[in-house]
Amino acid sequence: MSDLKKAKSALISVFSKDGLEPIVKKLNELGITIYSTGGTEKFIKDLGIDVVPVEDVTSYPSILGGRVKTLHPKVFGGILNRQDNESDVKELAEYEIPQIDIVIVDLYPFEKTVASGASEQDIIEKIDIGGISLIRAAAKNFKDVLCVSSVEDYKDFENLLEEKNGETSLADRKLFAGKAFNISSHYDTAIFNYFNEDGGVKAYKESIQTGKELRYGENPHQQGTFYGDFDAMFEKLHGKELSYNNLLDVDAAVNLINEFKGEAPTFAILKHNNACGLAQRDTVHQAYVDALAGDPVSAFGGVLISNVEIDRATAEEIHKLFCEVVIAPSFSSEAEEILKGKKNRILLIQKETELPQKQVRTCLNGVLVQDKDNKTDTLEDLKEATNNKPTDGELSDLLFASKICKHTKSNTIVLVKNKQLCASGTGQTSRVDALTHSIEKARSFKFDLNGAVMASDAFFPFPDCVEIAGNEGISAVIQPGGSIKDQLSIDYCNENNIAMVMTGTRHFKH
Repeated sequence: MSDLKKAKSALISVFSKDGLEPIVKKLNELGITIYSTGGTEKFIKDLGIDVVPVEDVTSYPSILGGRVKTLHPKVFGGILNRQDNESDVKELAEYEIPQIDIVIVDLYPFEKTVASGASEQDIIEKIDIGGISLIRAAAKNFKDVLCVSSVEDYKDFENLLEEKNGETSLADRKLFAGKAFNISSHYDTAIFNYFNEDGGVKAYKESIQTGKELRYGENPHQQGTFYGDFDAMFEKLHGKELSYNNLLDVDAAVNLINEFKGEAPTFAILKHNNACGLAQRDTVHQAYVDALAGDPVSAFGGVLISNVEIDRATAEEIHKLFCEVVIAPSFSSEAEEILKGKKNRILLIQKETELPQKQVRTCLNGVLVQDKDNKTDTLEDLKEATNNKPTDGELSDLLFASKICKHTKSNTIVLVKNKQLCASGTGQTSRVDALTHSIEKARSFKFDLNGAVMASDAFFPFPDCVEIAGNEGISAVIQPGGSIKDQLSIDYCNENNIAMVMTGTRHFKH
């Protein structure tokens, strides 16, 4: 037995009329009776197409300022009845309820209203009741009814009408039902999160409606998908599709470079979510050259990011390096042309976008949620712990190092000199290992650490790190403090002419 069903009637009640005209005309062409309400009804009449007001079906006007229009047994009975149920069909006839085969409804723009900064009264009025009820009813009864719940689905629906001449299969109706429940669940999640802004209800809900399947996940045997609006954050100018690992590195790069927003030209090179090179200079060209000098080996295949436009001279230098992704707020036309010289190299223009203020990661059989670490250490935060005070140049380098340290995997030590990353020890199991690794790395690239500064993401429980640093000529240290043995490190610094400042803020990054 065929599951094809010929539509004879449609209920249309939408907030946005964009893209509706060709659908209404096609329904009319197919001889499908159209029921409608309010502004949608007027829109259809203005097209010169016959429409039956819902009020004529229910014998009730729109009441309570439009809050109640379609909430009526004759509407929901027409949608929810089961055509293969003899009792349902009998009751339709008894109560003069019209069968409704298609429901086209969208929802009041709740999220847009919240984002606009509207008053609470305006926001509450954009919580849809009738629309969400119609969508749920039509989607629930997909066996007999097709539900179109979003402007985004108009084209697919229009094509379906064209291809099947007003008939739909059970698979068609079930697909559109799935889309409808995606819309309704997303809508309810947005409303819940608005009401639960202070976290009074201990529940986690997130809904992202855009997703892109990736070539694979972290490794080729893993499947990967990115859920989010990538195009809202970046304009992609060139290159291959971004991978799962690319996206993680791009995320790390964006969060790091945002620390230097509005500052002098700053260039960072990242590998495996950590900066392997970073420098701030008078020109973006010199910033790149000095960032690359921090670790030209690790830079191979890395992600590059600038806080200012990339010009021709910088692009010529970058073009000598194999790198996966280059990100900047803009590229000069000459720079863009040069960098497009490698067909797979990904070029991204970073747009002004507000990033989420919560961080989420899977853990055990659930998720961990925390506030984003928006604390950036400033001059006002610093407490001078030693008799030897840091110079202005050292203070500048200390704060520069602290920004890098905040975005480097723990345990970490960051070494900086003249606003250039000399080396960092990343993701080590002990702070001594992190420091030893960073010193060895700095030596391998011929950095002179005399007069360099050191940043630590957490306190020193023993004076061993400051002793190792002092033996290398490091002259100033920035750390959060808070150990019961802080005084041991302070005493060593006092005895060896090393300046130490404490921030009072730990920046672990696991």
